[in-house]
Amino acid sequence: MIKWLGAVVGFFLRGLSGAVLGFFAGSIIDNFFGPSKGSARSVFEDYTRPNVTAADFELNLLSLCSLVIKADGQVSQSEMDYVRQYFVSTYGKDKANAIFRSFNEINKKGKISAQNVCTFLAQRTRYEVRLQLLHFLFGIAQADGSISNLEIQKIREIAGYLRVSLNEFESIKAMFVKSANNSYKILDVEKSATDAEVKKAYREMAKKYHPDRVNTKDEAIKKGAEEKFKQVQAAYETIQKERGLN
Repeated sequence: MIKWLGAVVGFFLRGLSGAVLGFFAGSIIDNFFGPSKGSARSVFEDYTRPNVTAADFELNLLSLCSLVIKADGQVSQSEMDYVRQYFVSTYGKDKANAIFRSFNEINKKGKISAQNVCTFLAQRTRYEVRLQLLHFLFGIAQADGSISNLEIQKIREIAGYLRVSLNEFESIKAMFVKSANNSYKILDVEKSATDAEVKKAYREMAKKYHPDRVNTKDEAIKKGAEEKFKQVQAAYETIQKERGLN
C-alpha cells in the first residue's frame, strides 16, 4: 500500500520520474514493515514480473501518446480528441475521463523519457502487444489528417526502444502512410516475390497479428489488433486480385 501512496505523491511532485522513485521507496518500506517475519519480498520483484498491471500499462501508454502528440512541436486538438474518443469507446466514459485527466497531467509535466517508458514496457509485454502499441500511436498521429515526418521519426524511435524490428515498423507504417506497392509492404515482401512467397508471408502475418495472439487485458490494444489483422487480410486480397491467386 505504501509503495502506491509513494508513487502518487512522487507523481504530483516530480512527474513520472517522481512516481517511479516514490514507488521504489514505498516498496522498501512495505517490505521492511511486512505483515510477518520471513515474508518480505525482494524490492525488485515488482520490476521483474512478466506482466504489467492495467494501471501501469495505461500510465505508460499515455506517456507514449504525449510524446507522439508533441513530436511536431504543437499539440493538435484532433489528436487529443482521438485519444479521448478511443478510450471512451474502450473503457467507458467514467474510466476514460479518469484516464484522460492523468493524460492531461502527464502532458503538462516535464520531459518524458521515451527510452525509460519503452524499456519498462518491453520487459513486461509480449512482442505482439508492442506491435499494437505502434499501430495505436500511428492512429494518433494520423488523427489531424496527415502524419508529419517528425511524428514518423518519433514513432520509429519508440519502435527501436520497444525492440520492434525495422521491417515490422515499416509494415505498420504502410498501413497509414500510403505509397507504391503498399500491400506488399504490409505483408513485408517485395513485389518481385513469388506467389508461394506471398502466400507464406500472408500466413505468417495472419498468425502473428491474429487478435488471439495479443495476450493483454487492455481492450484498446485488442481492438487495435483486430484492425491490424483486417488490414493484413485486405492487403493479401488486393494482391490476390492483382495476381489472380486462389
